Amino acid sequence: MSRARVFDRLATLLLWAAGLGTLVILAAFLIRILGQGLPYITWDFLTTRSQAMKAGGGVGSQLFNTFYLTGLSLLFSLPIGVGAGVYMAEYAKPGRFTDLVRLSVEALASVPSIVLGLFGMILFVNTMGWGFTIIGGALTLSLLNLPTLVRVTEETMRSVPAIYREGSLALGATRWQTVSKAVLPSALPGILTGVTLVAGRAIGETAILIYTAGVTASRHMGDLNLFNAGETLAVRIWYVKSEGLVPDADAIAAGTSALLLIVVLVFNLALALPLYLWQKKRMGR
Repeated sequence: MSRARVFDRLATLLLWAAGLGTLVILAAFLIRILGQGLPYITWDFLTTRSQAMKAGGGVGSQLFNTFYLTGLSLLFSLPIGVGAGVYMAEYAKPGRFTDLVRLSVEALASVPSIVLGLFGMILFVNTMGWGFTIIGGALTLSLLNLPTLVRVTEETMRSVPAIYREGSLALGATRWQTVSKAVLPSALPGILTGVTLVAGRAIGETAILIYTAGVTASRHMGDLNLFNAGETLAVRIWYVKSEGLVPDADAIAAGTSALLLIVVLVFNLALALPLYLWQKKRMGR
């Protein structure tokens, strides 16, 4: 056997081992978290309000706030992030402004989440006098989303073959028609992957929301008041394990951890499945 074939088989084995190792780690993580937490997830746990001192409280408001805050943060960050990515990929010309935008994105991406939380607290909680609010948490959380959205959108748009643009322009389409009708649909799977990444990170974020949305939740599940405090599932886990006085803190933390993991998996599946079906339908044409 030649030396090249030996190295080829060795590299193949190493890559297989890396893939299987990742699966084993993920499986061990899922089995442990879900095994400990699933027995505590009941209908009452999902729908009742949390308790500060008594045992038996649920996470109904925290579950709603998790989706509410994540949705609002995406609502604020998606237009700016995707728009900036499209601009950088399709319209920006080399120059100081382009360099400034790219530097700003890189700088924002390197800021730790706790620093963003302190910034949100100074701006929204103290300076603007809102206190701990859902809107303050969502606006600060959108700053965490922006760099990833800009990067993913720009790189995905650049990966679309140039022949798409050339063919569209040759048929008389304008630049915007080319971008919106030819390039963006081809880049959509990559952009949605970026949305999934930022949404998953936002669902599990704690440092930002502790300082901006607070560690208390509305008494009523489904309260849409943007100026109420908005404790999420991730913040609830942190609170009951660090400062909580409820007797069943371990059970609440285990159940909430399993629920949070399920929420992330369901959210990813909710985006991935329609995308897969859309791609399959498009390729079938």
